[in-house]
Amino acid sequence: MPLKIDKRLRATQFRQRLGAALQTEGLSQSALARRIGVDRSTISQLLSGEGARLPNAQVVGECAAALGVSSDWLLSLSDRPETASHLLANSLTLTKAPRAMVDEVIFNWHQEAAGYKIRHVPAALPDMLKTRDMLMWEYEPHLGRTTEQAIGAMEDRLSWIRDSQSDYEIALPLYEIASFVHGEGYYRGLSPAIRAAQIARFKELHEQLYPRLRIYVFDARRLFSAPVTIFGPLLATLYVGRDYLTFRDTERVQALTKHFDQLVREANITARDFSDHLDQLFANTP
Repeated sequence: MPLKIDKRLRATQFRQRLGAALQTEGLSQSALARRIGVDRSTISQLLSGEGARLPNAQVVGECAAALGVSSDWLLSLSDRPETASHLLANSLTLTKAPRAMVDEVIFNWHQEAAGYKIRHVPAALPDMLKTRDMLMWEYEPHLGRTTEQAIGAMEDRLSWIRDSQSDYEIALPLYEIASFVHGEGYYRGLSPAIRAAQIARFKELHEQLYPRLRIYVFDARRLFSAPVTIFGPLLATLYVGRDYLTFRDTERVQALTKHFDQLVREANITARDFSDHLDQLFANTP
């Protein structure tokens, strides 16, 4: 929409947009008049007037508020009828993040983005590549006696994600992989047998699915990343612990995509070398 348009055209578009908003809301002229505290004849004049004259700012604002649209849209200053608060609510959401594997929300996002490239920096290791024993070790403290049932319910979803038509790029920090292989930090107490089986699973899936699945390893001393998943051009979500902070506006999705792509460009271990890196770490395990 041009910044400057003819006054007569602006007035004509105001009348058209006001009429369209009334129709969308299912309101009569009388009902709108009552909502904004004017005579019905005033609304009639707004809709049927001629020339380049526009109503005053108060009337425009009252009409916009009553109809749930923005004043800028009524005045042809924007092509989006939503109010600023509605735009923000639609572009930024906060969703509960239960301590569980691929919960309903995450799975729905994967389905929505089927066919698009999905970029992922997990909070730890990616659930979609874990063995059942690894999932049991990680989630049993949170799910207790329901862990086995939860894992069974999630396995179909994890399989769907692995077998979907999307390409997956996963970026992991060097320290995460090293801590896991050596059983340190977060992974202290995880048995060598579970770690060895998980390493074998990583290699199997990576070699089986490459190049549709690519895993990169970056140095967190040079590059930092919060846990984030970018579902093609549709949305990006940051994991902040108890919640997912999700963006759907193009500008922020593109910004987070560029952030992820930098992790890939500057990765210390490329996708082709991922399996060899695991072997080298495992060979040096105490």
